Amino acid sequence: MTLALHEWGEPAAARVVCLHGVTSHGRHFAMLAEDALDDFHVLAPDLLGHGSSSYEPPWDIGTHLDALSAALGLEPAAFVGHSFGARLAFELAARSPGAVTRLVLLDPAIHIPPHMALLAAENARRERTYVSFEEGIEQRYVESQLHRAPRELVEEELRAHLVLDDEGRHRYRYSQAAVIAAYGEMASAPPSFERARIPTLLVLGEQSYLPYEHLLDAHRAALGELLQVVVVPGGHTVLWDAFEETADAIRRFLSEAA
Repeated sequence: MTLALHEWGEPAAARVVCLHGVTSHGRHFAMLAEDALDDFHVLAPDLLGHGSSSYEPPWDIGTHLDALSAALGLEPAAFVGHSFGARLAFELAARSPGAVTRLVLLDPAIHIPPHMALLAAENARRERTYVSFEEGIEQRYVESQLHRAPRELVEEELRAHLVLDDEGRHRYRYSQAAVIAAYGEMASAPPSFERARIPTLLVLGEQSYLPYEHLLDAHRAALGELLQVVVVPGGHTVLWDAFEETADAIRRFLSEAA
């Protein structure tokens, strides 16, 4: 299992690892790395089944974590995760104390209620191809329920991720099977929050379709003052709908450890 790895910044700088959600890729964090975290060494892999990484199964959480550990090595780092990537970052912090120094959870899918995971997995079975790049962008606003995302930001990120296939249609670079498997993993019970007692920033989209209310009290009780919660405008994809607010919160949080 090999992971494609995107990097920004000087290797000698403090390390930040960014993990994307399902259907995305490592360059989802390019603007964050270049505009807000330019003092850090930022690494963002394509997860298994996505982008230019290996597509072969299995795609369970344990295999994802093994692949991440092999690709990133043993050097401790701050982790930023969005959606399923946040679940993986949290799992890694719980499994390997000391590997994660600080944790940023962007509208995280720590646990999706099973009925919602089933709906999402069934929806992921539908093949997404488009007659043009423009149609793909328009549909992304609908499929991701974007509220405030600047079109140029979405276009720039997807230009290398929504590509022509052999039939001349535009198709995303991910495995539908890997995405469906991930929703099953997100419906599974996560480790207790007490197992990841490290400084944590939780960024929630004000209009997100992904619930977190059922976890917030337990998270606060477990972490106390170690947990910071920020609510930003827009929906689930906070780095598109509320880039400035999200990037500012991440920069301030990570700078506290500098």
